[in-house]
Amino acid sequence: MSAYAIVDSPIGHLLLQTDGVALTGLYMDVPDRPTRGLSDGQEDANAGPLLEAVRQLEEYFAGKRRDFDLPLRLNGTEFQQRVWRALTEIPYGETWSYGELATRIGNPNASRAVGLANGRNPISILVPCHRVIGADGSLTGYGGGLQRKQWLLAHEGLH
Repeated sequence: MSAYAIVDSPIGHLLLQTDGVALTGLYMDVPDRPTRGLSDGQEDANAGPLLEAVRQLEEYFAGKRRDFDLPLRLNGTEFQQRVWRALTEIPYGETWSYGELATRIGNPNASRAVGLANGRNPISILVPCHRVIGADGSLTGYGGGLQRKQWLLAHEGLH
């Protein structure tokens, strides 16, 4: 059973999606009532892990949580999944460069491919793609917008 919930946060509305067992999406910059891509799901904040995801996100935004403990299902290529797993290893309050992330997945020459996979992360914040920055310390791109990336990093005591 596919379901979703829309929650308010300090960085705007967040759309959380579940397959009924695991969280499958967390997207930013969504309207109050999105319609695109949700035809196979229903709005149900109590479905699967959504209620717990909302609680943990509230704790994170209140500064009371640094790590998330939720079942996640990230659908992507094998390479994307390796990158996304590595993202979950970036500690709260730290950043890695794209090159460092590429090295950590065993492919030091794949910085650009890592950047593309990072940009396709379907579960932002919980899979902390906002913690990846340019080699020179610049914020570079972010699917949720650079202002949100800057806010998230500042919230975690960076930038």
